[in-house]
Amino acid sequence: MSRICGELDEELVAFKERPLDHTVFPNVFLDATYCKARVNHRIASQAVVIATGISATGHREILGHGGPPARAEPRAGEVGDSESKPFWTKFLRSLRARGLENVQLVISDSHSGLVAAIRTVFLGSAWQRCRVHFVRDVFSVIEKGSGQMVAATIRTIFAQTTAEQVRTHLDVVADMLGRQVPQVKKMLLDAAVDITAFADFPSAPWKKIWSTNPLERLNREIKRRADVVQGFPNPAALDRLAAAVLAELDDEWQVFDRRYLSEASMADLFTTQPTSPEPEITPQPEATQLPCEG
Repeated sequence: MSRICGELDEELVAFKERPLDHTVFPNVFLDATYCKARVNHRIASQAVVIATGISATGHREILGHGGPPARAEPRAGEVGDSESKPFWTKFLRSLRARGLENVQLVISDSHSGLVAAIRTVFLGSAWQRCRVHFVRDVFSVIEKGSGQMVAATIRTIFAQTTAEQVRTHLDVVADMLGRQVPQVKKMLLDAAVDITAFADFPSAPWKKIWSTNPLERLNREIKRRADVVQGFPNPAALDRLAAAVLAELDDEWQVFDRRYLSEASMADLFTTQPTSPEPEITPQPEATQLPCEG
């Protein structure tokens, strides 16, 4: 069994550490899902972070994910128990070190540690706040019975066809909802730039770049396999399963050669200019940030 695991680990490490400079990925999606593993003799929730990218030809690839902690303090790209800025900064820098450049848009939820890391490592890239996670945040401040009406009204923002219409309609919706739920108006206006970042890009792929939905299948598949185990004996075992699942799905994407976005729709997005070099910033520890399960 040890020999088999050792051979498997060699293949998975090769997958996790492969170079990413064979093409460019203008769009990068980031998310985390949580599974149980034994840490310090206790069962604890561990974050498995995942990054996927859409290349300039419209193909998807799994760029990276968390790895097993071999010591008390997590290293870059490790399965962990938080989404603090240092945690995500190390992970994103590991992607850059493997050759990830020319990132134009990063799509994720809005947890402060993650967003701060994106703005540090991918300086010059736009950030799209996942609209699905935003609506879930809105639900937390309104009465349950108002949820469907508020969600339907917010969705009309994303039904517009030009950037000007999107942003004008956001103001209209904010005023409309503000008469009944002032908190929602404030949330919309505060998040206006972030939830409409997609509108500055060609309109054809809007529906596929305004949320982290492309990662949902990955999260579900990892959880489905993890539920069979129920509780992993250590984070390394969890990482081995996550890596195997993601490598299998990535192979499926490449073998069937299916474009997530058409090559034509990506043509205007393509750029040969690399992401601006990141400044030398030392991340400061901060409180644990837990994501909305996406």
